[in-house]
Amino acid sequence: MVAIVRDLEERHGQRCSVGVGTPGAISPRDGRLRNANSTCLNGMQLDRDLGERLARPVRIANDADCFTLSEARDGAAAGAASVFGVIIGTGTGGGIAINGRLLAGPNAIAGEWAHNPLPWPSDDERPGPECYCGKRGCIETFLCGPGLVRDYAGLGAPTAAEWIVQRADAGETAALDCLTRYEDRLARSLAGVINILDPETIVLGGGLSNIERLYEQVPLLWGRHVFSDVVRTRLLPPLHGDSSGVRGAAWLWPQT
Repeated sequence: MVAIVRDLEERHGQRCSVGVGTPGAISPRDGRLRNANSTCLNGMQLDRDLGERLARPVRIANDADCFTLSEARDGAAAGAASVFGVIIGTGTGGGIAINGRLLAGPNAIAGEWAHNPLPWPSDDERPGPECYCGKRGCIETFLCGPGLVRDYAGLGAPTAAEWIVQRADAGETAALDCLTRYEDRLARSLAGVINILDPETIVLGGGLSNIERLYEQVPLLWGRHVFSDVVRTRLLPPLHGDSSGVRGAAWLWPQT
């Protein structure tokens, strides 16, 4: 990371501010990283260590928060008063932006929906897969890419998430059923968010956000779980794609 910053500065001939998006978050108790699914980072003072190496302050935020900030500032949700940003990829994360500003919360966990239990579980979803956080049945274990693969692989065919989508597009019943289960679980999980936050816009990011059918199917399903007679929340793909998290890390500093 230090080498990347130095290379960019040399090429552009100017000193830069440095923002970092990372799994987990800095603990307000001791300033160390915690809750990262890249578990080797937990317990480290990443912002301090990088700041010392680069001889400047470094701002760090959760990667899902960075994604949310990017899409709320000048992305798919630009202009929305309240935004919930979702990462569904290797892991599952979330962030909240209010009027274009991140909501961190006193515990630095605002938006961490993925470590709540899957809402309204069926009997065959209990107790749920083990999660790296030490619990079972977390939303993350069902909605992350490996969770989708695990659900399909339970039929005896280990594969990749992209392959499952391709097989579903080709009309394979098992793959279609797998995606249908995934859409229902995503709809239930987002309904819980809507019931608490009632955001104007939800933006999906991460590898699984490229599944186009989610944007049509999930809003058709979440209404039965939302405590309202109407659901006006928009579900949108990211405007900035895989670059959004990096852009959000840059947005941690005032733009000049």
